[in-house]
Amino acid sequence: MGFDGADDCAVVRLDKGRLLLQTVDFFTPVVDDPYQFGQIAAANSLSDIYAMGGKPIFALNIAAFPIKDLPKKILVDILQGGADMANEAGITIVGGHSIDDKEPKYGLVVTGEIKESDLITNAAARPGNILILTKPLGTGIISTAIKKEIAPQEVIDQAVESMTALNSSAADLMLKYKAASATDVTGFGLLGHLGEMCRASRVSAKVEFSKVNFLKDVKRLAQENIIPGGTRRNLDYAAGFTSFSPSISQVQRLMLADAQTSGGLLISIDPKRADEYLKEFNGSS
Repeated sequence: MGFDGADDCAVVRLDKGRLLLQTVDFFTPVVDDPYQFGQIAAANSLSDIYAMGGKPIFALNIAAFPIKDLPKKILVDILQGGADMANEAGITIVGGHSIDDKEPKYGLVVTGEIKESDLITNAAARPGNILILTKPLGTGIISTAIKKEIAPQEVIDQAVESMTALNSSAADLMLKYKAASATDVTGFGLLGHLGEMCRASRVSAKVEFSKVNFLKDVKRLAQENIIPGGTRRNLDYAAGFTSFSPSISQVQRLMLADAQTSGGLLISIDPKRADEYLKEFNGSS
């Protein structure tokens, strides 16, 4: 389909209006529990398919593990978490590849499909569209707090619940309500991914901080300087194309740039359909 965009998946035209979608993503642990790590990594990988309105059809594991230094049970739990998340998405993990490495890493290669007429890209947002973000922000900051062993269990549980939630229902509703454009919010943070959408669509966007949802304790942790390096780099990058109101503090700017893991979908949609989308989405989530 071309190399001129920055969409979430590779898109290959097949026949009779059918498109093949493919993506790959993997990373090091963001939580201590290996099973939950597997779930999160799998949900994150699946998200790229959903961001383009597609349906996943199968996946492959990609794993790295220090097999001589850690119990094999940890790897088993990681893979089980991924398998269970794939099962929730209605697909099977049909193979994969693993290597011996010093640090655990896990993710999926996911293949999906979609009708060409239904394809949603990040390059079709239109002036006057409403922006909808389907998950709260803050998983990067919370993951850093987990690594520093200062995150309360309640905060960890909330973040894990968010990161293991599939974006499937959000994607289904995008098609139903004919969203103009979409992307998922992951490593580049809200500002970075929104910037990609704006450049691809040749539009600008306005974000009101008070209308952005964050996970519990994210502001407190940010005020305590619990900020991942990726979030700081995101803000440095976003500063080149973002105009901040003087009333937006440095902490708030970092919160908006926080590097997400398995974040929500950022959807650009006609305002006439936005309320209906939100009503149905919030009723199902």
